Amino acid sequence: MFKLGVDADLKAAFEKNIELWEDGTEASLTAQSETKVLLAKAIKGATGEKKTVLSKIVELQDYLSQKSVWIIGGDGWAYDIGYGGVDHVISTGRNVNILVVDTEVYSNTGGQASKATPIAAVAKFANAGKKIGKKNMGFMCMSYGYVYVASVSMGANRAQTQKALQEAAAYNGPSIVFCYAPCINHGLNMRFSQVEEKKAVDAGYWPLYRFNPEAEEGKRFVWEAKEPSVDYQDFIQGEIRFSSLRKTNPEHAEELFKKSEDDAKKRMDFYKKLGVTM
Repeated sequence: MFKLGVDADLKAAFEKNIELWEDGTEASLTAQSETKVLLAKAIKGATGEKKTVLSKIVELQDYLSQKSVWIIGGDGWAYDIGYGGVDHVISTGRNVNILVVDTEVYSNTGGQASKATPIAAVAKFANAGKKIGKKNMGFMCMSYGYVYVASVSMGANRAQTQKALQEAAAYNGPSIVFCYAPCINHGLNMRFSQVEEKKAVDAGYWPLYRFNPEAEEGKRFVWEAKEPSVDYQDFIQGEIRFSSLRKTNPEHAEELFKKSEDDAKKRMDFYKKLGVTM
């Protein structure tokens, strides 16, 4: 294209786009905008092959800065029915971002249990309460070593959520962010979903962490949840998906509630110790 007589300013702009293409910052977007202005001017006086080439570049000008590609899905897809696809995508090492909206149940198909459903939660096909633990998908993804992984709860820590999403977008490789997402199947007034997200973290129910493969060795995993300040049992039994267990399986309700709390504590302790390992 440069052989067709592109002026010095446009040539310099293209070279800057190439230099910043994988940058992913505001500088890359600014450079893209500046090139668009120069392209509009250049094409006005262009003819023949030069006009044809510039027209094609204008058609593709939104790609002068690398796109942040996001795949968004629920826990039923990510943990369960589509897990093979998710695992394959992150195993390729490609620069793609995955956002998992984790409601811990198949929300869109009536509330069936999924591999993300925790112990003691009542759902379709788990009417007597889920008896086995939630799949530890975050750690499974971290085990690759080159996948950016984060667990966030926006109502609990907006700054941590924003940082995780920004780091995931900036990371030149596969990334996956698990977002706690209360839903109507939890028996909540959805106006207070952000409040419930905070309670989940405060009760030691939902973890907050970031694993960045690009960080310094020994500092790649960052645990960001504080010690519980809300009673775990008060939290889970404030949601119908747990409290209804006393009606559907009264004989084993207390046993499953205790098992749920023990499992959550083990999971949190496991994550806290990952810093040294990862």
